[in-house]
Amino acid sequence: MPENSNDIAVLAAEREKTIVRTSVVGIVTNVFLVAFKMFVGLISHSIAVILDAVNNLSDALSSVVTIIGAKLGARQPDRKHPLGYGRIEYLSSMIVAALVLYAGITSLVESVKKIIHPETAEYSTVSIIIIAVAIAVKLGLGMYVKKQGKRVNSGALVASGSDALFDAILSASVLASAVVFLIWGVSLEAYVGVVISAFIIRAGIEMMIETLNDIIGKREDEETTRELKRIVCEEEGVLGAYDVTLFNYGPNRNYGSVHVELPDHLSVDDVDVITRRIQTDVFRKTGVILTGISVYSFNTSDDEAAQMRNAVQKTVLAHDWALQMHGFYADTERKTLRFDVVISFDVDRKEALETLCAEIRAMYPEYDVLIIPDVDMSDG
Repeated sequence: MPENSNDIAVLAAEREKTIVRTSVVGIVTNVFLVAFKMFVGLISHSIAVILDAVNNLSDALSSVVTIIGAKLGARQPDRKHPLGYGRIEYLSSMIVAALVLYAGITSLVESVKKIIHPETAEYSTVSIIIIAVAIAVKLGLGMYVKKQGKRVNSGALVASGSDALFDAILSASVLASAVVFLIWGVSLEAYVGVVISAFIIRAGIEMMIETLNDIIGKREDEETTRELKRIVCEEEGVLGAYDVTLFNYGPNRNYGSVHVELPDHLSVDDVDVITRRIQTDVFRKTGVILTGISVYSFNTSDDEAAQMRNAVQKTVLAHDWALQMHGFYADTERKTLRFDVVISFDVDRKEALETLCAEIRAMYPEYDVLIIPDVDMSDG
């Protein structure tokens, strides 16, 4: 785990080197595959093999885009972009997805043309062997690139690796159509080309949707949220952690905020010490920079407030759309009552809030009630 900002910088530099090195391997391998497959496709008049070669060419271009994205995304923060350039990698992933989608659409058009105006394919033993070798090479490349992508959290590399593994399966279908032609004399390669094109288009769309989710902002996974809350709650004096929100500015570049519940007898100095310690531990263990820690005060010595808390919580959670209640505090002297409620996306937030306010005010008409509706940010 990173211990300080220097460690983060070192890890970022190593990550960039890994992405570039892996992408270069992908470029070289795909260029060779393009040459071999194009040669086989031209001499055998096979549109399926030629389209497979075109797909490999798009993979090589994708690797070039990945390198450019990694280089630009690794630039240090400056006055104009104080949170860095990490999100450029998401743009490069989008370009990779667009290239894959373009290759699929182009391949589909050419395959349909070959169905309308067919040409007889002519396969040889050498061409069959070359296709088989290409499948083995693509399998190895795909596993390597995908493994490296997961290791350094690069969406572009993972997408490229998955695409390469998928290409191997598609190349196997080309090989199968060639074998069918040699044995039975039935030419299926134009139809195989349509199938290949459809799968390439689907892969491009899925990659684009995944990248769009990263750019727009998506729901944090339960494991990440639970881990961050666990670290916060390990701090002495913290009674609970809520409303974890993470802001992503590129792979491995996360900022966040959290609400913590603390006993009401602590001084401002005590709270300052605790929140600073939380920020340090979270960054050291996860690399997440907490830019904000809000504090809920917890009644520790008022029995009446404790009874009110239990009654209010029972009333609130009786609604299916009220997912959680926290941050409860009752000032029995000033007659004020405040708390937060996490409201589901399945209900109108305004109506839900009005319902809760009416119910709680009916229970405690002498109290001023303040209910803050929270967004259902994660499952943790």
